[in-house]
Amino acid sequence: MKNSSIGTKHPNKPSKQKKHNTKKVVLITLTVILSLIIIPVIGGAGLFFYYAKDAPTLDYKKLEDTRSSKIYASNGEMILEIGEKKRETIEPNQIPPTLKQAIISIEDKRFEKHAGVDPIRIAGAAVANIKGTSRQGGSTLTQQLIKLSFFSTKKEDQTIKRKAQEAWLSVELERKKSKDEILTYYINRVYMANGIYGMQTAAETYFGKNLGELSLAQYALLAGMPQAPIDYDPYTHPDLATTRRNLVLSEMYKDKVISKKDYDEAKNTKIEDGLIPLKEDSTTQVVTDNYVKQVIDEVQKKTKKNVYTDGLDIYTNMDLAAQTYLYNLINSENSSIAFPDEKFQATATLIDVKNGDVRAQIGGRNVGDGAMNDNKAVTAKRNIGSTAKPLVAYAPTIEDLNYGSGQIYADMPYKYADGTSVYNYDRSYRGNLTMRESLVDSRNIPALKALKEVGDDKSKEFISKLGLDNNVYEGTAIGFEASSEKLAAAYAAFANGGIYYEPSYVNKVVYADGTEESFESQGKRAMKESTAFIVTDMLKDVINRGTGNQAQIDGIVQAGKTGTSNYDDDVLGKVKGEGSPDITFVGYTPKYSLAVWTGYDDYFQPITLYNQQLAMDIYRSFMMYLYQNIEPTDWKQPSNVVRVGNEVYIKGHTKQTQPSYNSSQSDNTTYYYYETEKQTVTPHSESKEDTKEDSHTESSQETSVEENKPDTNNNQTNQGNNNNDQTNQGNNSNNQTNQGNNSNNQTNQGNNSNNQTNQGNNNSPTQENKPRNNDIKKD
Repeated sequence: MKNSSIGTKHPNKPSKQKKHNTKKVVLITLTVILSLIIIPVIGGAGLFFYYAKDAPTLDYKKLEDTRSSKIYASNGEMILEIGEKKRETIEPNQIPPTLKQAIISIEDKRFEKHAGVDPIRIAGAAVANIKGTSRQGGSTLTQQLIKLSFFSTKKEDQTIKRKAQEAWLSVELERKKSKDEILTYYINRVYMANGIYGMQTAAETYFGKNLGELSLAQYALLAGMPQAPIDYDPYTHPDLATTRRNLVLSEMYKDKVISKKDYDEAKNTKIEDGLIPLKEDSTTQVVTDNYVKQVIDEVQKKTKKNVYTDGLDIYTNMDLAAQTYLYNLINSENSSIAFPDEKFQATATLIDVKNGDVRAQIGGRNVGDGAMNDNKAVTAKRNIGSTAKPLVAYAPTIEDLNYGSGQIYADMPYKYADGTSVYNYDRSYRGNLTMRESLVDSRNIPALKALKEVGDDKSKEFISKLGLDNNVYEGTAIGFEASSEKLAAAYAAFANGGIYYEPSYVNKVVYADGTEESFESQGKRAMKESTAFIVTDMLKDVINRGTGNQAQIDGIVQAGKTGTSNYDDDVLGKVKGEGSPDITFVGYTPKYSLAVWTGYDDYFQPITLYNQQLAMDIYRSFMMYLYQNIEPTDWKQPSNVVRVGNEVYIKGHTKQTQPSYNSSQSDNTTYYYYETEKQTVTPHSESKEDTKEDSHTESSQETSVEENKPDTNNNQTNQGNNNNDQTNQGNNSNNQTNQGNNSNNQTNQGNNSNNQTNQGNNNSPTQENKPRNNDIKKD
């Protein structure tokens, strides 16, 4: 029985042992899990306190003050201090309840509940970021205030150490100040665009009211601006400002602090409602405003710093004396430039060709404080006319096809691919022309043929290396849209031997902690040195004896190109008179590149014939000023370029390629001239700019001498005479000269008869053979 009894209990022993083992496994597992949790927590806490001990002292003055930035000219002279003014404050008991709710809804929904740092908010933000539905980040409003007051806002500075110190100071601030006091610091300190700090100042500046007198829509706008004040500026970006305001309203409605009726009414309010015009900023120098705008943009782009709050010393590339002269030349009542009216506009950009530094720039006439909001020298993209020809047509053929300035093009009747006829400025055709003469006389058809030869893709590739992102198609050869900044930078590459530099406004930045960062535009080769020289050699003649004759300055070697755009046929009914919408001139020396655009903000207000020289007048006056104390120099011919007579070629490529003809265009080389109607002013010239009668006659005589050199062939000789016919219409001595050459070129006989037809029209020689509106087509 004992054995039996013992036998019945024996099987229970393994069961107890199994339970014991299970408990042991559970205990070990819990220990491991707790270790995995506790050790990182302890380690994290240790690391947190290690970083936090070095946190800055909680100085309440820093919660109130902003650090101004100083901007200096290239000579070290301070030209502006920004960020130190324009702020009115409120007290905690003056916070409008609606504004408080708006800020909490969009910035920190748990503001009233957390102690400076909000773990729930951090976790929620992490999940929302994963889902892509984030409306708020992980930082509380208190942390945002601490960050603005004590730390850098650069992304790369947002380290674990910085975050730990930010959190520590936030908790400390919450222990010592009430929620309304913290919110007051925030309301008084945030940047609100246009040099304004604090929401009270913004209410006065934008709406002309006290902060306690605004509407729900206006409170929502102000509450939403601090995250990106420049982007949400209601004056310059009304669409973005509206979207941001409506987001604030939506969050307020979700939080049940406004009714559906109030939400709908505020959302349907136009962002412009209640806005008053911005007053001129008396703390900035209007002379430098447009340049300073580019400086601010460049600093924020390259450093991610806020120039209005971060206490920077910014050293620019501005030549302050040149900037002042250019401003006065464009804006002063005592300017030597005879502007036709107050609305006539001009922009100009001066670039140092050796490094891309922008030395001076003007963004418009009579713009007041508006230049800080819109610098048209950078933002405006108007048609540059024939200044496109060297960039799009001729330089690419030199670069890719090894053409020289003596390359021959047939200036003959021509049509676009869609069958639309295209004409030269004078509705005439001059037969075989060199590339040089085609540029000097700004002929359209040779430029179109040059682009066709090299191809749209090669041309686009070429101009992309010059900072131009325009698409290229057949009409681009005679005009595309660009700013004066882009144009000056592109032509600077012709001036310096083929190196493109991105325009640069900032030389260096010294940060609040004393460290500094320098900025230099890194040049990239955009074309061969030979290409740049050949283009430059031809563009010298544009100024010496061609369409740019009025830009001549005695003793200064220059190259340049004129550009005139015209109105398309389908908008002629909207044009307010006769003339052209855009006149451009870009010229350069071995030291500077200067591009000038003239026109009206109202595209349909044309520049009349008698004001179409103003771009060259501005260029000439400014370049003369710049060279007062500079010894002029000339370009050095590269070793792989040879000169044959008046033309320059790449070594081994001096043979001229003859133009091709087809029966659909002409049976032989014949010059066609069309008479146009007599009129006092004929509008919408395509690509050749008019000059005063006396200077135009002189340039024609120079052409006659130049083209009749012994080393030129008879055809080229008579091309020069044909230019005489065109320029000096009605000049009997010129007609006789051409008649003497008839044995060599029969085509001049037709021209002589044409000249005889026009002999009686000498009272307006620059207008007689210009086209009517619908005579010139350009895309």
